[in-house]
Amino acid sequence: MMTRLPVSLLPHPDHPASGVHALTVVCRRLAGGPLELRYRLEGDLAGLRLPDPVHPVAPDRLWAHSCFELFLARAGQPGYREYNFSPSGQWAGYAFSNYRQRLEGWQLPLPVLDWRLGENRLELTALLSEAALPEGEGALQLGLATVLELADGRLSYWALHHPCDRPDFHHRGGFTLMLESP
Repeated sequence: MMTRLPVSLLPHPDHPASGVHALTVVCRRLAGGPLELRYRLEGDLAGLRLPDPVHPVAPDRLWAHSCFELFLARAGQPGYREYNFSPSGQWAGYAFSNYRQRLEGWQLPLPVLDWRLGENRLELTALLSEAALPEGEGALQLGLATVLELADGRLSYWALHHPCDRPDFHHRGGFTLMLESP
């Protein structure tokens, strides 16, 4: 089992969110191969629009509202996978053969999600089975990201690393966290 200390996501310089105090993620591979992620958002949640289960949005539009995101690839391979996790409990998953080249008809395995909302804290634990991870050998490259919809409707984009002048979570330069196979 490999454990990672919390890593901090940073806002894109052109898209800050003043009421957010911290946005961290802990990643670890469990025995048998599943991947566990623990996202933790701390700050003034009243300054954010958080989707709820009563008003679901189209799964292909989760990224246009507050959601935690994960991009996964194998080192040396052009394909990758994307997961979007909404506080509404909705999720979406996509497979790509290369940069923004989505594979149609691809259905990723259901993640196990546990959301917790506190006064100034939103937490998600997401568990992805081994089958949900990209196939192949080599280290997993992770791009950890979050979109926050502010109360006024503006979006704030958070990631481990922003490799471009504009927010682009699909850019492989942002897949900076490496996890070796368990």
